[in-house]
Amino acid sequence: MNTKGKLSVKQLAVAGVMAALVFVMTYLPKVPVPITGGYIHLGDGMIFLGAMLLGPVGIASAAVGSALSDLVGGYMVYILPTFLIKGVMALVAWKLYKPGNVLQTALAFILAEVVMVAGYFAFEAVMYGVAAAAGAIVPNAIQGLGGVVVGILCMLLVPRLEKVVR
Repeated sequence: MNTKGKLSVKQLAVAGVMAALVFVMTYLPKVPVPITGGYIHLGDGMIFLGAMLLGPVGIASAAVGSALSDLVGGYMVYILPTFLIKGVMALVAWKLYKPGNVLQTALAFILAEVVMVAGYFAFEAVMYGVAAAAGAIVPNAIQGLGGVVVGILCMLLVPRLEKVVR
């Protein structure tokens, strides 16, 4: 954001690209989870990249990109919960991320993934019952672990990418 709190055209464009990356990495490389009818994906890693690069604007990229994946994928009932859960994930990651500090960044991403697992558990417990929601904990945790790993790897790219974004 500039000094007046407004997004530049470049920042807005990067936010759109990040939303697209979140969508693609959520929608395409997925591993089906038969017990839940859902899937494991790498979109969370792109959520973390967006949070590191864009700060609070990355929250919108995370929420929109993830919700679009549910829309296109036919998971209509998940669009709003995903929008909220992934947005809160990005918020947690952004607030706790410390450039250059791998340990604190890993903890930030792990905490963000705990938000994701808890968020989907709460939603699915209401929709499908506690037993069904509990069945999704392990697949969501595996997805979360993948997101943390991809996010940490993306941390290596941030210094170069920041030059483009700013």
